[in-house]
Amino acid sequence: MKALCWHGKKDIRYDTVPDPTIEHGRDVIIKVSSCAICGSDLHLYDGFMPTMQHGDIMGHEFMGEVVEVGSDNKRLRVGDRVVIPFTIICGECEQCKRGNFSVCERSNRNKEMADKVFGHSTAGLFGYSHLTGGYAGGQAEYVRVPFADASAVKIPDGLTDEQVLFLGDIFPTGWQAAAACEIEPTDTVAIWGAGPVGQFCVRSAVLMGARQVICIDRVPERLSMAAAGGAIPINFDNESVLDRLNELTQGKGPEKCIDAVGLESHATRSLDSLYDRAKQAVMLETDRPHVLREMIYVCRPAGILSVPGVYGGLVDKLPFGALMNKGLTVRTGQTHVNRWTDDLLRRIVEGQIDPSFVITHTAPLEQGPGLYKTFRDKEDSCIKVVLKP
Repeated sequence: MKALCWHGKKDIRYDTVPDPTIEHGRDVIIKVSSCAICGSDLHLYDGFMPTMQHGDIMGHEFMGEVVEVGSDNKRLRVGDRVVIPFTIICGECEQCKRGNFSVCERSNRNKEMADKVFGHSTAGLFGYSHLTGGYAGGQAEYVRVPFADASAVKIPDGLTDEQVLFLGDIFPTGWQAAAACEIEPTDTVAIWGAGPVGQFCVRSAVLMGARQVICIDRVPERLSMAAAGGAIPINFDNESVLDRLNELTQGKGPEKCIDAVGLESHATRSLDSLYDRAKQAVMLETDRPHVLREMIYVCRPAGILSVPGVYGGLVDKLPFGALMNKGLTVRTGQTHVNRWTDDLLRRIVEGQIDPSFVITHTAPLEQGPGLYKTFRDKEDSCIKVVLKP
């Protein structure tokens, strides 16, 4: 089969690889109908995530048709149309039973490696390094899905791939980020990053009834999309984020702040961002936490910081004194996708939201390597890429 494979920093190739096979009775094999390039894939593309190996298949946003079912899988049948959450879950461990699916205790087959890095292992993830299990990703013609009876989301007739594909990651990720804020009708919610996850944070915060939603970025078309979803845009290249937030909140700051950027913050004019890039260059820091610092500084006392943006390692110079003395709450984590999918699928069916709004580019899978660069460099007004094997 064909797949997009990692061969080093900024080196994604359209390769021929072996077809997947059933390895466990709960597995299924799906024929991929649509997959996507996620912002967190760019952390692999840019070389920031460790333990990637040459030939690893990329991608964790995908869906398709079940074409083979393991002998122990009684829930799925050949022909079922499914979306696959990016978090691999067993459905049976203590964390899964609590709904904490992104920290499933059984699905990371490289648990000992993850224990050394994180203290305790997280769940396995599709296409996201050997630290999270080394599972083949979904930017391919076929994918083996472990524990598929626990995770796969069955899709009803009448919905297009484009409407439901993002149930596997960015829609529930944006929703969880907003839910973590415990939004009240009087709240101002400030969101850093107007990429795909940021767009879903905006729409989720609006659906949850926030009084005011603000989105911070510097890419005009992304800010325009956020404004169309109900946000007040701030272009940090053209105006002071601090001054504008104070103006919009009568000097008090937003009650809730969401970091939809993660470890590759692209702030260019601040001293702290220059500091981060210098430390990265000599391998003394792995991540660029400019957004985290800014959120801690501007958030209203007793507010909540929600962090769906991916971080991979070590950050420096966080104003922890401000965090503690202002009484801020921080909530983080990969998404507990299956906690949210039933409700979000219902909202799609009822017409409350059509997630396809975020798609700007659709192309055959073989064009994926070039579109990684287009997406990464924000060329051609690119916000979200969907690939068709």
